[in-house]
Amino acid sequence: MISRMEHLSYEERLRELGLISLEKRRLRGHLIAAFQYLKGAYKKAGEGLFTRARNDRLDIRKKFFTTGVVRHWNMLPREVVAAPSLEVFKVRLDGALSNLV
Repeated sequence: MISRMEHLSYEERLRELGLISLEKRRLRGHLIAAFQYLKGAYKKAGEGLFTRARNDRLDIRKKFFTTGVVRHWNMLPREVVAAPSLEVFKVRLDGALSNLV
């Protein structure tokens, strides 16, 4: 840790260093993956996103991913979700996330 920042809270340290929280970075990654799924980048992997596992139990990780992302996806402005490319989406998403969460 940087010694001059010992007395600062986590949020203050992030702000001082110009970083975003782990929670926001994780959400950003999930929203980028959702964008790629919707644009067809993961056609093969995305086919099983809503299917049951072999032993007839839901794959919990997939369920939590889709549930958590859908709520945040629906909160994004239309110009973010309608981005024509991944790079444009990332730029617009960063702007939207600065006001969100």
